[in-house]
Amino acid sequence: MHQPEYRDPISHSYQLPWTYLHAIKDYIDMAAHLEAVPEAKAVVNFAPILLEQITDYSRQINGYLEDGVAIQDMLLAALVDPVLPTSAEKRFMLMKLCLRANEQRLIHRFPAYQKLATMAEHFGGNVCVMDYVRDQYLVDLLVWYHLAWLGEMVRRQDKRVQALIDKAADYTVHDRRVLLEVIGELLFNVIGRYKTLAEKGQIELSVSPYAHPILPLLLDMEVAREAMPDVSLPSVTRYPGGDERVRWHVQQALTTFEKYFGFRPVGCWPSEGGISDATLKLLNEFGFRWVASGESVLRHSQKPRDAGKTETGSDLKNNLYQPYRFSGTDVSCFFRDDRLSDQIGFVYSDWHADDAVANMIHHLENIADAFADQPGAIASIILDGENAWEHYPENGYYFLSALYKKLSAHPRLKLTTFSDYLRSANTGNTLDHIVSGSWVYGTFSTWIGQAEKNRGWEMLCDAKNAYDQVAKKGFPPERRLAAERQLAICEGSDWFWWFGPDNPANTVADFDQLYRSHLSRLYQLLHLEPPEYLAHAFSHGAGMPLHGGTMRPGQLPA
Repeated sequence: MHQPEYRDPISHSYQLPWTYLHAIKDYIDMAAHLEAVPEAKAVVNFAPILLEQITDYSRQINGYLEDGVAIQDMLLAALVDPVLPTSAEKRFMLMKLCLRANEQRLIHRFPAYQKLATMAEHFGGNVCVMDYVRDQYLVDLLVWYHLAWLGEMVRRQDKRVQALIDKAADYTVHDRRVLLEVIGELLFNVIGRYKTLAEKGQIELSVSPYAHPILPLLLDMEVAREAMPDVSLPSVTRYPGGDERVRWHVQQALTTFEKYFGFRPVGCWPSEGGISDATLKLLNEFGFRWVASGESVLRHSQKPRDAGKTETGSDLKNNLYQPYRFSGTDVSCFFRDDRLSDQIGFVYSDWHADDAVANMIHHLENIADAFADQPGAIASIILDGENAWEHYPENGYYFLSALYKKLSAHPRLKLTTFSDYLRSANTGNTLDHIVSGSWVYGTFSTWIGQAEKNRGWEMLCDAKNAYDQVAKKGFPPERRLAAERQLAICEGSDWFWWFGPDNPANTVADFDQLYRSHLSRLYQLLHLEPPEYLAHAFSHGAGMPLHGGTMRPGQLPA
């Protein structure tokens, strides 16, 4: 689970709400489903920068409730502020923000919310109409937006939430404060719930590099050519001081993880499953014992190099259900079953939950049958913990409940974690070379190779060169620490994911602006004037990808 740094680097206000919204809906529900089925097991991965933002939200809400300290998030602040904005522009913006939700599953599910959304549609793009819209309309819209974004388990179990849903309209200042208290409790407890599950041995917690950078590209952008020989790379193909920066992200990840959970993880989900030979060797140095990546990375790495040798697609598929130790290291690599994982991510949301679970178990039983004489087969189902569930009825409640219960009780299938597996089975297979890539298509095409993505890398390299020049001269330790972290934020993968014309225009604009703000802040911390190009948008979206671009399948469509 991860989110990039959404805070404005100057004002420290959150520019996008996805950290707290996914925390109170998806991270909470994922923990609750596991708690409800103690026999279930899973691996849960956290990016450290997400942990820090969840904690910051919790602190801010507590500060508001206890001392009246302003909340630095526009939506949360508006939820509880007795006085709403008076300008038509700000009121219109609030209305639009409160409609950024899955229309079918989050808005249409609740008649009162759907009524408010229908009214907003009638207003169209006419900002002036907001001068004639009552405050109560915006209040109710704010409350319903947050009620819809709560986890299904919360809606079913919290009587305060049930009372607010039943009320349906005419929410008061007190109602809004109660809802904020619920949100604050969820944010305060969510990390601790995962820690408790780990202490019970029900889940394994793993970690990603601190700010979620693509490690192989920081080490050497040329490795992108291994899976994409004809790719067009940025004008600078080696990130300045990449090895040092990768080590910083990994060490900072371990330090932050230990601060929150009290132990050192042995598993790593390298950002976006991005691996290379150099990446695996470096992670081995830090004591990691397993990593995970995409099925296509394994396929590319196992393609016969001998022109006279052939290997069937069936052989390649069968090779998927076992881990591989990377030669010369103690690191075992597990590879995602794209079909099973993408069924959950893209297909089952439109099925009846019982049918979807039966289909998943049928596929798993077929795998078990195929490996009946080879004990130790393992199917790795890997997907993000935030974006799939809003496409399911009731946030995936029926699907996840049934899936965990039926798998836990199955006589032949066993839920496990990667570390538990390695303790009970030998990793006899090795890989001498990894064709560098990610879980998306087995390449890095999502983050590099397109003109606007490449431009983002060139801007980052400029900033890193400036950082190195200032560092050589030396600057105060406190400012250096701030600059190091700011640089890390700029190195995150999410910016490059969203750059390019294939993604939605509004989302691309959000990430373009925030990326340029973070780079500008880095120059300011270096006491340097930011380049003129940072004053101008450079990426422009025009696409309508599946699920809004937040999720992608593991393999290119046939």
